[in-house]
Amino acid sequence: MPPERGTSLAATRAWALAHLDRPLTLADLAGHARTSVRTLTRRFHAETGLSPLQWLLHRRVDRARELLETTELPMDLVAEKSGLGSADSLRKHMVGRVGLTPRAYRASFTQLPTDISS
Repeated sequence: MPPERGTSLAATRAWALAHLDRPLTLADLAGHARTSVRTLTRRFHAETGLSPLQWLLHRRVDRARELLETTELPMDLVAEKSGLGSADSLRKHMVGRVGLTPRAYRASFTQLPTDISS
């Protein structure tokens, strides 16, 4: 069932994506959406099929994957920039969601140019 006219949380999801590196709570998301936490949770699930915090975690892992593929940032920085906090948390969530450690993921999916002069 599509969301009611004018009630889409697309703007709040876009805002959250722009702030993945920051700690975000249900109250933060509800405040941005100008709604209660209960209403946010209900509408979020209706629109995405996920709870707001599950959705955030998935987007953070997606961001970490992007950073692992396109940068040579150390694991602590990848974790920080993706909002996962620490290298240990990054590892836990990558293994849980992707089935690979961050290092194994980077080795398999890096999009960085390789040095062919060696």
